[in-house]
Amino acid sequence: MSERKGAEAQAQEQKSQCASADIHLGREPMTGAQASSLKRLAEEMKEPQAFEAGLTKSEASRRIYRLQERLRLGQLPPHTD
Repeated sequence: MSERKGAEAQAQEQKSQCASADIHLGREPMTGAQASSLKRLAEEMKEPQAFEAGLTKSEASRRIYRLQERLRLGQLPPHTD
């Protein structure tokens, strides 16, 4: 019985360490706010493929930034000389 408890405790500790490593390596899942923002931007830009469930925080941030920049550039007046 104590072996089983020890194995469970060890498995829980390994799981905790993996989660901690994921956070430190930038593999933390995107937040709800990021998901909402990315989905809205993707729909606004008519690029539904830009939204993907299961992205990391860092990947979601990159995609949000790229979509915001493309949206901003599209709103600028044409360049004239």
